[in-house]
Amino acid sequence: MSEEKKELQEKKPRAKREHDAEARMEGDLVDKVIHVNRVAKVVKGGKRFGFAALVVVGDQKGRIGFAHAKAKEVPDAIKKATERAKQRLIRVPLREGRTLHHDALGHFGAGRVTLRTAPAGTGIIAGGPMRIIFETMGIQDIVAKCTGSSNPHNMVRATFDALTGTYSPRYIASKRGKKVGDIVACRDGNSAKETSEKGE
Repeated sequence: MSEEKKELQEKKPRAKREHDAEARMEGDLVDKVIHVNRVAKVVKGGKRFGFAALVVVGDQKGRIGFAHAKAKEVPDAIKKATERAKQRLIRVPLREGRTLHHDALGHFGAGRVTLRTAPAGTGIIAGGPMRIIFETMGIQDIVAKCTGSSNPHNMVRATFDALTGTYSPRYIASKRGKKVGDIVACRDGNSAKETSEKGE
């Protein structure tokens, strides 16, 4: 047996152990199926049918990811999409662990989404795929609106486009060379001003 084969055999068990450890660390992840679609591939002998699954995965603490996969059977497609989504997790900063720090806009293709922060007790005011994303991510209070395309794939990608554009006051303060209190004071001051104008 050559030295290269010996090295490969030694690496395989180690890689398997690392994979098992990663699976244990991600045991608190929640996965939800957003959409399952039957697809067809046209070949010389006719059509071969399969299924495509769109899945979102999150830990309900600000981490979220999504993926799309195809397979011959629905369970296999969901499993493949879930594994891919776990590899594409992003972290979204949450305010008080329940809502976004600021409003955000996102778009993909013909889909446009608007995400707005909300006070405690508002709940999740969103429909379709966006509600599933917020529940999986752990957001409790938010107001969201989707315009344009109602395609689940466009809505999901537009929502993730908006989420990736949200930042925490700590990040903005470090980028601008200011204190976190200054950033938060400006945000709260603007919110109070808008509330007073609406009251008038």
